[in-house]
Amino acid sequence: MKAIVYNGPRQVNVEEVPDARIERPTDVLVRITTTNICGSDLHMYEGRTDFETGRVLGHENLGEVVEVGPAVDRVRVGDVVCIPFNISCGFCANCEKGLTAYCLTTNPEPGMAGAAYGFADMGPYNGGQAELLRVPYGDFNCLVLPDDAKEKQNDYVMLADIWPTGWHATQLAQVEAGDSVVIYGAGPVGLMAAYSATFKSASKVMVVDRHPDRLAKAEEIGAIAIDDSRTSPVDQVMELTDGLGADRGCECVGYQAHDPQGHEHPNMTLNNLVKSVKFTGTIGVVGVFVPSDPGSPDDLFKQGEIAFDYGMFWFKGQKIGNGQCNVKHYNRQLRTLIHEGKARPSWVVSHELNLDDAPDGYEHFDRRDLGWTKVVLHPGELS
Repeated sequence: MKAIVYNGPRQVNVEEVPDARIERPTDVLVRITTTNICGSDLHMYEGRTDFETGRVLGHENLGEVVEVGPAVDRVRVGDVVCIPFNISCGFCANCEKGLTAYCLTTNPEPGMAGAAYGFADMGPYNGGQAELLRVPYGDFNCLVLPDDAKEKQNDYVMLADIWPTGWHATQLAQVEAGDSVVIYGAGPVGLMAAYSATFKSASKVMVVDRHPDRLAKAEEIGAIAIDDSRTSPVDQVMELTDGLGADRGCECVGYQAHDPQGHEHPNMTLNNLVKSVKFTGTIGVVGVFVPSDPGSPDDLFKQGEIAFDYGMFWFKGQKIGNGQCNVKHYNRQLRTLIHEGKARPSWVVSHELNLDDAPDGYEHFDRRDLGWTKVVLHPGELS
């Protein structure tokens, strides 16, 4: 099968690799028709993780079931499914609590919890930027889609990661109706957090970034665009909130946050949120941070540590929630919003490419080229 293979920093290629196949009785085999390039793929693309060369990328996947293992009971050949990026068993202590991002059985690395497709340090599984994908524990991990899946697949594929993750950011931040919310980062996840905040009837949604195309996307859903290259984003938030700060804040950038001059500061968005959010406010962090980053220009973060403004955080009585999204906790309800015509998360999509064009897509998306807000790949078509 064709697949997108990582061959080193900024080197991804379309290659022929062995077909994905059923390996265990509980597996489902999916012919991928829609798969996304995610912002977190760029950490691996840029060589900032220990992702092994020769592995297939891709954790935002949708397609048609072509084969099921003999122990699969619910999922049927011909079903169109969206697959959470979390690979979870459904029966461990964490999965039973709904904490599927921290499955205790699917990552064979000792002392680790949580697995994902085509992702560094999250198990040995290949990704779905390919023609076929093996889905372990298919009955548990496949979200079967309604009969409008073919015409809405660019919407439904967002249920694999970015919309549930954006929703998770607002859940961690405890966004409620009437709240003012500031979101740092207008990449796809930040835009989905803004989208989610509007669904929760936030009174004011502010999105901080400096890329004009991304800020324009935020404005399309009624968010207030804050360009941090013009003046301090904290000052702009305070001005928009009568000097009080936002009720809630979301971090959707992660450890490769850059200032307007292009210098990397892994603590920048976290500390700006402490300053931007009111006394007793709440912060949700879904941007990726890692236990160590030898490639970081920041000496502390080489060891996975950051200079966090804990004194001010404590003094303001704020709360913070963080971690990867438990996709299955949200994807069914969000699927219903799409099916009933209440939501169209594909509004973030800027480019649809064939699998063969993925290397160009990675290059443009990694450079944040104007207009490249979200890239969808189509290895095949739904029947």
